[in-house]
Amino acid sequence: MEIMEIIDMMEETIDKAPVVPLSGKIVVDKEDLLDYIQEMRLVFPDEVKEAKWVKEERERILAEAQSRSETMIKNAEEKVVQMIDEHEITKQAVEQANQMVNEAQTAAIEIKTDCDQYRHEILNDLEKRLDMLLKKVHDDKAYFENK
Repeated sequence: MEIMEIIDMMEETIDKAPVVPLSGKIVVDKEDLLDYIQEMRLVFPDEVKEAKWVKEERERILAEAQSRSETMIKNAEEKVVQMIDEHEITKQAVEQANQMVNEAQTAAIEIKTDCDQYRHEILNDLEKRLDMLLKKVHDDKAYFENK
């Protein structure tokens, strides 16, 4: 039996009790009320234990939920930091790669310019030597023809 049932039975007993004329008071059997009170004392500890268990279980569930939510928030924050770090690393890698490409292009242009200049110098030198050789051949040919 539950406390509320016992209270309902007490209320019914009071409602059915005879009224003392002109006083508004009622006459209730003392033994009946004492039996109800005794029954309440027997039932009450169980309901208190159950209420206490419900309260403790509720607090445990709330603490567990709080702990889980804190863990989830911490994990999410760590993931955000990781993603930011990865983004920064990627950004730095792209910047470094672009810088390397620019440096390589600049070096290639310098090498091509140096090669073009070297080729021009070699060909000019060759042209001068060939001119000198050709002049020597003409001079030697003229010398031998006039002899």
